[in-house]
Amino acid sequence: MRKDKNKEIKGAIFDLDGVVVDTVPIHFKAWKRMFAEYGKKFTFKDYKEKVDGIQRIDGGRAILNDLSNKELIKATDKKQEYFLENLKKEEIPVFKTTIKLMKDLRSRGIKIAVISSSKNSPYILNRTGIMKLIDTEVNGNDITRGKPHPQIFLMAAEKIGLKSKNCVVFEDAILGVEAAKRAKMLCVGIDRHNDTERLKEADIVVDDLKEINYDKLLSLFGRR
Repeated sequence: MRKDKNKEIKGAIFDLDGVVVDTVPIHFKAWKRMFAEYGKKFTFKDYKEKVDGIQRIDGGRAILNDLSNKELIKATDKKQEYFLENLKKEEIPVFKTTIKLMKDLRSRGIKIAVISSSKNSPYILNRTGIMKLIDTEVNGNDITRGKPHPQIFLMAAEKIGLKSKNCVVFEDAILGVEAAKRAKMLCVGIDRHNDTERLKEADIVVDDLKEINYDKLLSLFGRR
């Protein structure tokens, strides 16, 4: 029987922050410090709903919507400064279950890409040693449209020479899931905060990638 080319897994695209590495607390701390300087209260719920997974300038605008563009750039540059300051001092935790899945998929000939709306992605990937495990990466330096626009996922697929229908995305952010679905890609949502409803647009939502393996992905592709 001939294989359905539309249901083949050829590429896996992993969001960096919150899926591959646990930099979310470092990002949140930097955002909170910066927003406090502008008299804005900023909770973790605000982070997950308004800032997570999108370009820095858009995240800043979600809270500081009364600033001019010039002032907004200044504010988000401060956030970047605080983030890098903490990043260089602290360990960068890696999700071991994600790395295990990456290695397994790669051993089966599946291309691996990592994406991030952040411009810090290359530094993190190199420092953690993950860069050598992947085929390509796309970051905030490469894109002109932030999530929920699908540009970042489409660019990743193009860089590994694949069509959207043959790619699966692993995302933990609401706007990231939306962008993956707009890119016409299968999407696995990772909810680490006991709030699966927020990622309901994903094809499946799990607490951790230990719940996903190659056979499970084949099954998900088969349902499309």
